[in-house]
Amino acid sequence: MPEAEEELVAGYQTEYSGIKFALFYLSSYVNLVLSALFVSVLYLGGWNFLVPVEWIASAIGVSETTPWLQVITGALGIVMTLFKAYLLVFLAILLRWTVPRVRIDQLLDLGWKFLLPIALVNLLLTAALKLSFPDFFGG
Repeated sequence: MPEAEEELVAGYQTEYSGIKFALFYLSSYVNLVLSALFVSVLYLGGWNFLVPVEWIASAIGVSETTPWLQVITGALGIVMTLFKAYLLVFLAILLRWTVPRVRIDQLLDLGWKFLLPIALVNLLLTAALKLSFPDFFGG
């Protein structure tokens, strides 16, 4: 019998009702938003715009230290960070709502039979390249 807590009785959430249940789901979405913000800052460039501000400043003939351009750059950085985080949240919610539930045995098969061998091959290949070519791979 596959484990299906979400479809049957919502698992451990049956213990909660009212505000505790609402706070549990709220914390789940807060976690999603904070994770998206961290990923957008750490891996997607965060506040960087597609076109560097230096190019825009030189194109319009303004110095980069102009106060109004710095304000626009700061506002654009905040907007870009929130936009990237929004796209990540949208993607996560889209996947959560459209992809069917994965059973625990399927998840274990994926981890042990597919992802672990790939990780070990990656580790051995990286170690071999670092030892073989120390100048190119920071040996």
